[in-house]
Amino acid sequence: MDTNEKSIKKTVAEKTSPSATAAAEPPAKASEQAPQTRPARQPNTPLLTVVFLLIMSLSAGFLGGWYGGKNNTANPQSLQAKQQIISSESQLINSIAKSVGPSVVSINTTGQSTSTNPFFGLDQTQQQQSAGTGLILNGDGVIITNRHVVPAGTTSVSVVLSDGTELKDVSVLGRTSENDSLDIAFLKINDKKGKTLTPAKLGDSNKLQVGDKVIAIGNALGEFQNTVTSGIISGFNRSVQASGGGSTVENLQDLVQTDTAINPGNSGGPLVNTNGEVIGINTAIAGNAQNIGFAIPINDVQGVIKSMLQQGKLLRPYVGVRYVSLTDALASQYGLSVKRGAYIAPPQGGQAAIIAGSPAEKAGLKEKDVITKVDNTAIDDSHSLTSLVGQHSVGDTVTLTIIRDGKQQTVKVTLEALPAN
Repeated sequence: MDTNEKSIKKTVAEKTSPSATAAAEPPAKASEQAPQTRPARQPNTPLLTVVFLLIMSLSAGFLGGWYGGKNNTANPQSLQAKQQIISSESQLINSIAKSVGPSVVSINTTGQSTSTNPFFGLDQTQQQQSAGTGLILNGDGVIITNRHVVPAGTTSVSVVLSDGTELKDVSVLGRTSENDSLDIAFLKINDKKGKTLTPAKLGDSNKLQVGDKVIAIGNALGEFQNTVTSGIISGFNRSVQASGGGSTVENLQDLVQTDTAINPGNSGGPLVNTNGEVIGINTAIAGNAQNIGFAIPINDVQGVIKSMLQQGKLLRPYVGVRYVSLTDALASQYGLSVKRGAYIAPPQGGQAAIIAGSPAEKAGLKEKDVITKVDNTAIDDSHSLTSLVGQHSVGDTVTLTIIRDGKQQTVKVTLEALPAN
């Protein structure tokens, strides 16, 4: 849980207008003039005066020509250097787009939604169509996307490959539950029509740093296929409340924030680093802001990807604790000596901090424990408990470092599949 939650619009429901921010160059620094020295005495003879003035004129002309020539050669070089930088960045983005683009698909869905007529109190069923983006994981046609791209009530799904080929025989393999903070679903292309599919290359989101260059590829607005935008990583470990414009609100945690333009229809598409590796799945935007988008770190879904590809099932590993991600302020509020970690907070709102029958209960974790590490990886601003656990598979045993009553100890926990409810 995170106490700093804010309202976010899903990328399939709210349009944003990306703003271009131009950084103005500082004005050119004025050249400094050499200090002039006053002669000790003024010559009295006219000839000396003429000779002195002639020498000064020639010197000034030479220096002026030399300085002007230097400036005339420096500016073109500076401009050329800037052009080379811009050209290199453009070529890099172009190369990444060509490399990752074939792994990105556009998703079109048809479904039914039920609403109540406000005048007669009768339920009405309406057919809805929506669009999103997906990422090919293997040559067999398994695709990862967002849960909200293929919501409950979806009756048919089709995908469009990067070359424009539409494949209509597509099924939903699995979706995380509506109350799960991980907004993920898996699809399967059953009939590839002889097409060879290109799996995406997955990266390591734990290596990301604020300021890293990233690009997003997706089905912008549901009509502009494989749109490419670029930006940077703006922050980590964001928790937001997301809605698709209806009454359903989902709590999403441990998201990467980026200023890369992410538009409606980009949901489920990749966020890619400069090595052409997918480091996030785009999932939401701030509808009341500009250039604030969010993606699920790819490491958070490594466990479920592995279970889907190897076992054909969506198995979500979990520990079974309700925790607060510590900051300096929260650590002070709870009177804790440790400043970072997952604090297993006392029960609130009737919900127990340790879920009954969970791996945490079986391992002996207690309320007010602070989990500081998972297998020697520290929980900090860039690595949450959810993220570190998500890198593992159901059945794995992990070692948790905890602080209990001011003393450090380790506890082994065998991860289980998150129950459907």
